[in-house]
Formats: sequence, structure tokens, C-alpha cells
Amino acid sequence: MTGGGAGGASGGSPEDRAAADALYQELLDRIGEANPQPRLEPTRRALELLGDPQNSAPVITIAGTNGKTSTSRMIESLLRASGLKPGLLTSPHLVRVNERIMIDGEPIGDAALAAGGDDIRPYLLMVDAELTANGEPPLTFFEALTVLAFACFADAPVDVIVLEVGMGGEWDSTNVADAQVAVFGPIALDHQARLGDTIEEIARTKSGIIKPGAEVVTAMQRIEALDEIRARAAQFEAPVTIEMQDFALEATTVAVGGQLLDIRGRAGRYEGVFLPLYGDHQAQNATVAVAAVETFLGGASRALDADVLAQGLGEATSPGRLQLVGIEPTVLVDAAHNPHGARALAAALQEYFDFDELAIVVGILADKDAHGILAELAPVATRFVVTRSSSERAIAADELDALVAETGVPREVVDDVEAALREARGWAAESPRRAVVVAGSITLVGDVIALAEAEEWKP
Repeated sequence: MTGGGAGGASGGSPEDRAAADALYQELLDRIGEANPQPRLEPTRRALELLGDPQNSAPVITIAGTNGKTSTSRMIESLLRASGLKPGLLTSPHLVRVNERIMIDGEPIGDAALAAGGDDIRPYLLMVDAELTANGEPPLTFFEALTVLAFACFADAPVDVIVLEVGMGGEWDSTNVADAQVAVFGPIALDHQARLGDTIEEIARTKSGIIKPGAEVVTAMQRIEALDEIRARAAQFEAPVTIEMQDFALEATTVAVGGQLLDIRGRAGRYEGVFLPLYGDHQAQNATVAVAAVETFLGGASRALDADVLAQGLGEATSPGRLQLVGIEPTVLVDAAHNPHGARALAAALQEYFDFDELAIVVGILADKDAHGILAELAPVATRFVVTRSSSERAIAADELDALVAETGVPREVVDDVEAALREARGWAAESPRRAVVVAGSITLVGDVIALAEAEEWKP
């Protein structure tokens, strides 16, 4: 593959940006992410034609329902602090697709992204033709993106690949790579139409990332989820490292700009480590990340260096997760898009912030549990501002308003996102004890981040 290297997603020429945007449009013209195909062979075929770039570096794969992106980014940051050059694939993006493919801590540059697209395009078209001839749908958006990411990682090249599973695990296109370390965040109900109606079914699908030769690291799980992970691991004699048994978060203390953690890892105990993220759920994600990196670098026999831990977690970021995007008034965005995530957001708002009143700007996609999300957010909301994101899958504002009305929280409907934020920020500006929180869908958060940057809410 030619055109290698990768810088930040910004700073390239207008021509490079236009080429990257054209590539993204090509991807969008494929079957969308809301309709993944439960298959691996087409992705494998495309990668085979490219020389199997997914085998160019060892792999850490992260599955779960919530916290995958944050945990993946913390693992990547810790690996970088350890002196390695990691590649990171996460999804979805918030503003630009470059965010999904990170190389050595930076979003892939426009030129490298476009060059990668040029290099893989003939092979994608070959596989598309083979699939069409067999009566199957062509490669989907996410299958093509996965191929692109592996090609870019091999071209960089990177020392280790960190993969966030898109959906499920067993048939997700990222699972064409065999993970050396298979990591599981908390498993809860989500995407039931695709993954199953029970925790057991969902965990069975997610546990498909466990392959021969893997080691397993898992967050605390409900017993039926843990049983599925253990059963899959037993098939391949894969050792399983379990939170609260083999490693644990011992304490977390609120600090300026984040929290201080005491972590009992697999190989060492780490006290007073600063994490610049809010919420007990982020502390748990950090604990899982530490155990995963310990496992990758040496298992229970090699503790992480104190400087590595301080740098790795101290520089960790998680865009769109309780992220401050505006001041005067305060505006926080959070990608909570299911009840489990909304519950974690509500708890963090109460524990880490001391605002008296919150306006929650909410927009939810049609395939999500809107009732469950609103039930978790209602106890901390002074008022809801109901809107709709730019996603075609977003629930219409008037339809969502009917569900919000059931919470009994005062509300208003503002269909346009920009107008909704103007209304919420105007209300919050009336008192320093008020703030705005945006939640309910990742696309809504992305819309608001772009708006906040354009209007410079936070100098």
C-alpha cells in the first residue's frame, strides 16, 4: 500500500480533505452500519487479496455493550506511554471519519486516508463482484472501513492494533483478526434485534472474539454473561482474568478535572493515579484497561511502570463521554444511548458535579430503548429540551416528546438542534448553578460538538 504515514485529521491541504471526504461518501454509498451483515468471509477475502494486513501486528480486541470506546482509548494511551506505536479502530465517529482510525495517538490524516482508499478500492470492487455474482449483498460500510483500517495500520506500520468491535463480536468484521488479548466491558441489553433478547444470548455472540491462543480480560459481568465468556474460553484453553477476582478498582476520589484511582492490577498495585475523566464507570474502564495492558505486556509477572501509568491514564481522552464543550454556561455532552449508559451518566452528574438545575437536550435513535433512557435521565433533569439529530434514524422530535411527557419532567420541543441548544444555553445562562447536558445518541453529540467548535463555546 502506498501513500503511507498519518498525521492529524486537520492541517492537510483542501485537496486532501476533499479526497478524504469523497472516500467517505463512497463508504456511505454502501450498506449502512445500522444493517450489518452477519458474516466474515467477504472481509477475509478482501484482506487476503491485500496480503492479510490484519496479521501485520498483534491485536487487542474489545467487546461489550458500554465503555468499549473509552476502554479502547485508554488501552491505546497506555500502550503509547509504554513506548509502542499503536493503531486504534473505534466507531462511530463524532465529527469526521478520520477519528475512527488512529495511528500513534492521532486521527489518520486526510492524505493517508484517501491514499488508503485508492489502494484498497480495486480489491473491494473485486469482492463486490464476487458477492453479487453469488446473489449476496456487496461489502458494507463497516466491512470496507475495517479493510481500510487494517491496510492503513500495516502501511504505517504500527506495533500493535487495538480494535473496538462494531456490533456483537462473533460475526463483526473486526473479528477477522485473531486477538492476542480479548477484552470485555460490561455486557447489557442492546441491539436485541441483532444480538438476542437475553444477556446470555448477547454474551454468547460477543464471546466469539475469543480465539485459540488468546488471553481473556473481563470487567465485572452478570453471572449469565460470565458463564458464556468462560465457556467460550474453555473451548480454546484460554486463561480468563476477571475483575474483582484477579484485579479491582479499590478506590476513587473526586479530583479537580477528574478523579484519583487506586487500582489493584494483575501484576501490581497503583495508588493515586489521575484520570482526567468523570464517572465511576470511567474508573472501571480504566481498571480494565490497566489489566488488559498488563496482560499484553507480560501478564501477572510484569507490573506497569509508574511513569507509564501516570502518562497513559493522565493523557487519556474519551471524546463525547461527559465531555465539556462549552462554558458560560457549562455544556456537557455524553454519548449515552442505552439505559445502562444513561444510568452511568446520571450517577456521574450527581457525584462529580454540583449544579442545582440541569437542562437535558435529548435526541434518540429509533432502534434504541427510548423509554429506558428517559427513565434513567429524568431523576436528574430539571427540564428536557426534545430535539432530533441529523441521523436519518433519529426519532422525530414530536414523537419523542410523547415519551418524554410520560416522565413528568417539564419539557419543550425544538426540532432543530442548533435552535434547541440556543434555547437550553439561554436558560442555563440565567444562573451559574445551571448547566446543559446533551445525551441520547452519538449522532446528536457529534452535531453538538461541531456546533460548539464553530461557535467557540469554550475558548
